[in-house]
Amino acid sequence: MTLPNPSELIDRLAEQIRPTLSPDCALVGIHTGGVWVMEELARRLGTDLPQGSLDIAFYRDDFSRIGLHPVVKPSHIDFDMEGQRLLLIDDVLYTGRTVRAAMNLLFDYGRPAAIRLAVLVDRGGRELPICADFAGLKLDLEDDEHLALIKRADGSLGFVQGASQA
Repeated sequence: MTLPNPSELIDRLAEQIRPTLSPDCALVGIHTGGVWVMEELARRLGTDLPQGSLDIAFYRDDFSRIGLHPVVKPSHIDFDMEGQRLLLIDDVLYTGRTVRAAMNLLFDYGRPAAIRLAVLVDRGGRELPICADFAGLKLDLEDDEHLALIKRADGSLGFVQGASQA
């Protein structure tokens, strides 16, 4: 299967999101791909809304299965989250566990008025009742299929896909 260029999918996301933005909105990307998508979305939306990033490594519930990532990036939220409308951004939505962990971490910073979810690709296969409010592309991939967003040496975004290494 040939996927569209991530840039095209970010354009689609921007079109969906633009009419819903309000002055009390903030953008929060999940490391690492969600932060890349957030940065590109912010450029396309032409907004100076507050931006933050989350590393949910210590909030995951599946350490025993996937292991702890050796490189942990700091979370960065430098705005008051209390009463904010957040747009949580990730690259690929699969089981829902990353988003659940991100929401747990967000509530450590305060109580937002609302959280909406934007993803570049919704690949199906949910294990938790979590769905995206905005998606650049929806796919139905098999459990053993892998899809990841990468940042190339030139700074452009691309996809890597294939069979999972189980």
